[in-house]
Amino acid sequence: MNWTEFMGDTVKRVSVYEKEAPETFDGFNTMAKRAKSDGVLGQKTKELIALGMAVSTRCDSCIGFHVRALVNLGTTRAEMVDALTMITYMGGGPALAYSSKALEAFDEFSA
Repeated sequence: MNWTEFMGDTVKRVSVYEKEAPETFDGFNTMAKRAKSDGVLGQKTKELIALGMAVSTRCDSCIGFHVRALVNLGTTRAEMVDALTMITYMGGGPALAYSSKALEAFDEFSA
């Protein structure tokens, strides 16, 4: 999969939906802003948790958003593999398949 192209298409689709349901997006964005704000957990930890949820729900777009955020936060490949190992342990075979997608996205976004 070309993750850069896929995420560009995702952003376009989401933008179309946002124009049709602005109140929904206002609420979601408010919730996201609060969840991502500084707290006891750091940004990288929060994004790794989000990645675990993205893998477990098998959401390719979510994987792309959170992997890209992790790359921007300076996450190393070793940190990604370590997190994905735990995600795979907890999620079994489906998580293994989607964790491999996350690692592929990480490599592409890191290049």
